Amino acid sequence: MSLNDPLANALSTVLNSEKAGKTVAVIKPVSTIIKRVLEIMNSNGYVGEMTEVKDSKGNIIKLNLLGNINKCGVIKPNFAVKKDEYEKYEKRYLISRNIGIIIVTTPQGMMTHKEAKDKGIGGKLIAYFY
Repeated sequence: MSLNDPLANALSTVLNSEKAGKTVAVIKPVSTIIKRVLEIMNSNGYVGEMTEVKDSKGNIIKLNLLGNINKCGVIKPNFAVKKDEYEKYEKRYLISRNIGIIIVTTPQGMMTHKEAKDKGIGGKLIAYFY
């Protein structure tokens, strides 16, 4: 397993654990970006609570799974998106109009594409899930 993209590894761990019917996914390594993406997934009801476990080799996250994820992944390259271009990427990455979320990093922090659209700000696309 290559560790060139820790976020992609974390999301594929979540997806693989979800498909295998597990109730907990163990994510390692941990970064602020990974934590923030998981918090957004949690606040939108796709995953359950996460607990960070301190470890001598670096922390791990234990994430409770709810069985709500059909697909998730990172968006590479991280496309820059203007405030009125979200529609194009929704069609490309999400299954249908009102299902799924794209995570965008903006000057005001990381948020869902719906929040960014409401606030009228652009940013860079990071990941998607539905």
